[in-house]
Amino acid sequence: MSFLVLRELKKTYGDFVAVEALSLDVQRGEFISLLGPSGCGKTTTLQMVAGFVEPTGGAILLDGHDLVAMKPSRRGLGVVFQSYALFPHMTAAENVAFGLEMQKVGRAERDERVRNALELVGLGGFAERYPRRMSGGQQQRVALARALVIRPHVLLLDEPLSNLDAKLREEMQIELRQIQRTVGTTTILVTHDQSEAMALSDRIVVMNGGRVEQIAAPQEAYERPATPFVAGFLGKTNELSGTARVEGGETRVVIADGRWASRRPIDGAVIASVRPEKIAFADCAAGRLTGLVKTRIFQGNHWLYRIETLAGQVFVIRQNGGEPMPAENDKVGLTWRPEDMALRAADGRR
Repeated sequence: MSFLVLRELKKTYGDFVAVEALSLDVQRGEFISLLGPSGCGKTTTLQMVAGFVEPTGGAILLDGHDLVAMKPSRRGLGVVFQSYALFPHMTAAENVAFGLEMQKVGRAERDERVRNALELVGLGGFAERYPRRMSGGQQQRVALARALVIRPHVLLLDEPLSNLDAKLREEMQIELRQIQRTVGTTTILVTHDQSEAMALSDRIVVMNGGRVEQIAAPQEAYERPATPFVAGFLGKTNELSGTARVEGGETRVVIADGRWASRRPIDGAVIASVRPEKIAFADCAAGRLTGLVKTRIFQGNHWLYRIETLAGQVFVIRQNGGEPMPAENDKVGLTWRPEDMALRAADGRR
């Protein structure tokens, strides 16, 4: 049985629907990310689980118990906010110990658990330091230690890395995932950062306009987006119009002057979604999509190309392996494997 269950969860404010019929089953120890743009309902969902917002409808069950009927303080959840919410007049150790004091944990056990929590997040030598004398990354770790020290049933993270610079954010992503795996705490992260969600999560819940667009493992959602929104939101993608026809058990896909064979049974007008890094350069042979290099941009570890084709503008990303690359105004052929092409009917069906 699932550890945390959200069933037909809904939240409305007057006529505005913030979250609509959200259902999600979370396994014990799983890391789930609620991913989407601002206003999509992901933070509202997290706040309903935490007990800060009352659902308009639906159910929230934790290990079979009704969370909606419990006060927030009784739910046994750890929460890390975007602002960290540390007490400035308390040391790191005092901040971490606060929740244990509220639980009336004895002094000896409290001191040991605080020490272990600070060691876990790499701040063993910072127990007596105040937040104002800590970097953003160190404050974030204190907030994480404070949430973990109470041994929560579920850890809720509300964009905890958004205030960090890019380099530190990447470092903290690695550390956060390692800590979660070490502790094994069921975790739900709210983020608008696609790379963050894909780097940290066992599964991602892509939300848009209060509704769930797709629930899947990161690679599955990226490689096989269920909707146009997911395809566009999870990184760059090329949306190419074409036609498909099933012939002899195989689907023939035609995109401008390019031809592909696919095992996916679909007929009629289609949209093919192809990630830029899945496209390779090839000779301008028959059956390949041909185009003209309009723009070539060097971005360190890869090249970004903009190609004009009969199917429209196509973006291509090729890794910088040191080999000669096409120049601007070169004519090129474009090809990709059929399995790297996500097809859907032009009317929006998968």
